[in-house]
Order: sequence, then C-alpha cells, then structure tokens
Amino acid sequence: MESLSAISRWLAKQHVVSWSVARDGELWAACAFYLYDSEKVAFYILSDESTRHAQMSGSRAAIAGTVNGQPKTVALIRGVQFRGEIRLLEGDEAAAVRERYNRRFPVARMLAAPAWELRIDEMKFTDNTLGFGKKLLWARGSGAEQA
Repeated sequence: MESLSAISRWLAKQHVVSWSVARDGELWAACAFYLYDSEKVAFYILSDESTRHAQMSGSRAAIAGTVNGQPKTVALIRGVQFRGEIRLLEGDEAAAVRERYNRRFPVARMLAAPAWELRIDEMKFTDNTLGFGKKLLWARGSGAEQA
C-alpha cells in the first residue's frame, strides 16, 4: 500500500483529471476539476448529462485517463495514467459527494450538473523526481507494486 499512499498524496495536490470513454467504436476525451477520495481510490467530478462524454458514458462505462502537472523540465515530470469505470451518482450518494465537492470548489455551487464517480481499477504513477522513469504501480485487489 506504500505505492498507493504516495500516489494518493500527489493526486490530492492536483485538481484536473482527463479521461476518455468509448462507445460503439467512437472515442471521446474530457477533463474536469476533481475531488479525490483516497479510501475509495476514486475521482469525483461534476458534468452535465448533455455533454458528449456523459452521453457516451450512459449510467456506467469503462474509461482510461491521466492526471499530470506541467513541468518545464523532464526531471520534474510526474503523472498518473489509469483505467477504471465512470458511473453517474444518484440520491444520497450524489448529495454527499456534491457537498464535499462544493467545499473544495465553492464555485461549483452555481452548477446544476450531476456528480459522477471515476473509480480507478489500475494506475501507474511516473515520478521522475525519484529517478528518471521511476514508476509506482497499483491495481485494485492486488496491493501495491513498484517498477
């Protein structure tokens, strides 16, 4: 779990996630501000159901995505690649996430968009600050690994 802890600490300091969804042979990418839950290993976002990525996701869909900084030198590159599932939240679960999201991003109180969960099943964290090409791996159900 040491890898997950290191990855989670970094993700908690970031705020934009990018992901792609596929449906019927079509691909689409999106990005959004996120709230990260290190216990559930999931991102929570707000996104209107009329968006192309939401339409393609339906109530649940497989996704792949990234979170990365914008360093000016290769030695400072850090970023996460992941695969998982996006799911539209409803009821009490959506309300609880919405409350936490609004605390992190107060401007979100102005949005009527529903809450979604991006549940991570596998991720790879590249952290060149630990050495060029250093990777930390994590997969749901298998604990932490390093490469």
